[in-house]
Amino acid sequence: MTSLGRLVKLLSPFRGWIALAVLLSFATIGSSVGLMAVSAYLISKAALSPQMSDLSLAITGVRFFAIARAGLRYGERYVSHATTFRILTRLRVWFYSALEPLAPARLETLRDGDLLTRISSDIETLESFFLRVVVPPFSAALVTLFACLVLGAFDAWLGLALLFFLLLTGVALPWLTHHLGRQPAGDLVALRAELAADMVDQIQGMADLLIYDEGTRMEKKLSALEAVTARERQKLAHIRGLGNGLAALFTGLAAVTVLIIAIPLVTGGAIEGVYLALLPLTAIASFEAVQPLALALQMLDANRAAADRLFQLIDAKPAVVDPIVADPIVADTGCKRISAEKMGLRITDLRFRYGPDQPWILDGLSVSLPPGGRMLLTGPSGVGKSTLVNLLLRFYEYQEGEIYLGEQEIRGCPGDDVRRRIGLVSQRDHFFNTSIRDNLLLANPDAGEAALEAACRAAQIHTTIAAWPDGYNTLVGDNGVRLSGGQRQRLAIARAILKDPRILLLDEATSALDSESEELVQDALDRLMQGRTSVIIAHRLSTIKIAHR
Repeated sequence: MTSLGRLVKLLSPFRGWIALAVLLSFATIGSSVGLMAVSAYLISKAALSPQMSDLSLAITGVRFFAIARAGLRYGERYVSHATTFRILTRLRVWFYSALEPLAPARLETLRDGDLLTRISSDIETLESFFLRVVVPPFSAALVTLFACLVLGAFDAWLGLALLFFLLLTGVALPWLTHHLGRQPAGDLVALRAELAADMVDQIQGMADLLIYDEGTRMEKKLSALEAVTARERQKLAHIRGLGNGLAALFTGLAAVTVLIIAIPLVTGGAIEGVYLALLPLTAIASFEAVQPLALALQMLDANRAAADRLFQLIDAKPAVVDPIVADPIVADTGCKRISAEKMGLRITDLRFRYGPDQPWILDGLSVSLPPGGRMLLTGPSGVGKSTLVNLLLRFYEYQEGEIYLGEQEIRGCPGDDVRRRIGLVSQRDHFFNTSIRDNLLLANPDAGEAALEAACRAAQIHTTIAAWPDGYNTLVGDNGVRLSGGQRQRLAIARAILKDPRILLLDEATSALDSESEELVQDALDRLMQGRTSVIIAHRLSTIKIAHR
């Protein structure tokens, strides 16, 4: 199935709303056509100075269509935009839900800006899929049928002539602009993504660019990319202008052709003279329905390119696929909450590499850690210490061997179930740009104030937080930028305490700290590890004292 086909399938829950939007759009344009036709008839009839009673029906018709057009236009815009927002909400939730199983393994190769563009700009591009691509063709088909039947009721050739020009404007012209604009539209989506990715890179690395005096070079690179993007936009604008101009030309030709056919019919008595102005004006009004179709096909190209980019990412195979029928993690107590004393860690003949052509990072690792035990892993960078953490967290799938938590091999368990039993404190723990309280509650959303304070006291950070004016409501900034290194680590420890994990992983938890901060954090870590099976990864010899082996 194509990307657009899959996109249409995503819209299926909104079939009723889409149908209502199409009907309202048809009714709105139909009211415009009716208003134009009845107004022309009224003016022509009034020119003959008839009795006022002869004009009453036409006057009522003008009032009806004028009021109806305004009300229907409001209803059409309201329903269309409300449906668009519902669709956008579904698309964002769908994309995030599909993205989550890919993290972090399949997202590491993407640039931050590229991922941001797919999440925001590409999905926002799809906003036009409903408004500009789906609704206009259906509305145009209904209006075309209606207008051609109206003119055909006077004479078949009038209906056929209008049908010809409507098809020329609504089918041939969109095909032409689609053919001319397909490449620029696709290129523009890719260029916008590249521009956003480069912009994010430059902002994130601004300090380094200034230090190495590379700001000017990067500015020139962005300017060149922006110039290329502007050229592609200009191409599309020229194509859009060509389409609008040809649509106006065909509209005028349709009116002239209808007049050429109608005049002999009027002079021959086949049609009353008061209808002569009605016929071309009805034809002109009906073109309101087909003129957006050229833009619709242009937008179709942009939507296809955006959908391709989204599905390209979504279709990536997750590094770890949960079992279809998953066993719960069990120890002696079965499915009940497992105490730390009853959950050990056993690794047997573990082998892992990142790709079939890559060297083995872990080759035959075997280790056993009893419940509550502490094990230190140390060694130079690249030997697989952090890789082991990722395997334990089910972020990557190992090729050979076994990993047991308690008595359960983790490949037989859902990743979420495994991670629920494991706590991680690393040197790169992420903090969201919100309050300390909200960051801590990630570990346990149901935790009360007493539990928060107890966790922070155990992590030796409560006194510091209490001294701040906003206390636990203090905003930490983007990724905790307002916190010192020691404060970040102690908050990470408090968060791990609040989670109350059965297995604890410490990945270089003190590597970036000074000696004073390290001593405080080591103290907090020692409290955290009490009674928990712990794997400690570190380079510093000072960390050895908190391990058993």
